[in-house]
Amino acid sequence: MTLDPVHFAGIPDLVRDVGGDVDEAEHRADAEAVWETYFDPLYDDGAVLRPIDEQARYLADLTEAGASDPAFDAVHGLDSGTINPRAFKNGIVLDVAQAAMGVAPGDTGTHRHRTVIATMLRRDRTAKPRPFDPEAWTRQDEGYWRGQAIDAPHVERNERAVVHALSLYLAESEHAHAHFDSVAEFLLLDGPLYPKLVTNWLDQNEELAALPAEDGLTRRVIENYLGLVERAVETDTVVGGFVKNVSARGIVRALDAKTHAPWLDDAELFGQLLERRDDRGERLTSDLAYTNWFLSRVGYDREFSTLGGRLDLDLALDAESYEVAFCVLYDPRTDTVYKAELPRVFAEDDGVRERVTDQLVRDVAAAGGPPDAVGRADELARISVSEKRQLVDAMADAMETEPREGYDVDRWGLGG
Repeated sequence: MTLDPVHFAGIPDLVRDVGGDVDEAEHRADAEAVWETYFDPLYDDGAVLRPIDEQARYLADLTEAGASDPAFDAVHGLDSGTINPRAFKNGIVLDVAQAAMGVAPGDTGTHRHRTVIATMLRRDRTAKPRPFDPEAWTRQDEGYWRGQAIDAPHVERNERAVVHALSLYLAESEHAHAHFDSVAEFLLLDGPLYPKLVTNWLDQNEELAALPAEDGLTRRVIENYLGLVERAVETDTVVGGFVKNVSARGIVRALDAKTHAPWLDDAELFGQLLERRDDRGERLTSDLAYTNWFLSRVGYDREFSTLGGRLDLDLALDAESYEVAFCVLYDPRTDTVYKAELPRVFAEDDGVRERVTDQLVRDVAAAGGPPDAVGRADELARISVSEKRQLVDAMADAMETEPREGYDVDRWGLGG
């Protein structure tokens, strides 16, 4: 049954009066005020955000930037895609992730490689556990494909979150380390620099909070990402992250305790800081806008200033080297906010910071979206909705069981 036209027309009427009470121009003025007042540095139980070098906003002509020479000869993108957590009638909850690298300019051999992790949580504790073994890969496709099925740590209430995060991050980080030697200059992860879904567990319920400190598989995931920073420093390679969907609220939360902060999240705040409009209120779309780089201990970024000590990790670099630095880019053509991240050890190097900024501005301007290397990795790692459905059915047959679906799947076909 679809909406009747008269019903459709009534819905906008419900929110018309509410929307009229919100003045976006005032919100933009609020954004300007907090930018000028609170960002150098931003305090929230200590300084949690401070500019590296000068606090500033910049513009780059989209046509000129997109046609400019790259700052790096090659950029490697890295991504991992999953089928999303699935439950089966044999008591198993599992997720499967595949990781891939994309290269700009292209590299067929690198694109062909895959790392696949199937992480399962079995309610039957009498079953023999399958720990992760870095030497025990099943290989196919002339060795270009490798996979491994492993057991997640046992939890009572957070099975789906655990199997999803461990599959996603273990596949991605193991793929990165296996192929790191092929990265000549710049490795750009699709998403945050660090496995924030896992490190966020430190401040959640007791069951999840214990895993980073006590579970070997969870610790391996965290150590893998910190190890990427260490390998990058050792080999004069740059590693960073590119966040396409910015949903963090750390800056807005810190500001909310000080002043009027009407923004839903950090992306909305930076969007209003970087968007430009003409005298008629129309958005100007000829220039890419971006900020300087900031050192961040806002929100969960603070974990990476203390993680080594908190988890008793054996770090090869000073603890400060792993801290998160970021800049924000705004593409007016799509009204999209992106966030780029670097470890502090690279961000505080003026030459590296300038090259990374130039490369990202060029790539976003040219692609009209995420950098080409990230886009290629995303395409290679993505598992389509139809493939997810087929994989779930095939795995159910292999285990001689059936998927445990709910009413929504039967009613709406939400199997992807």
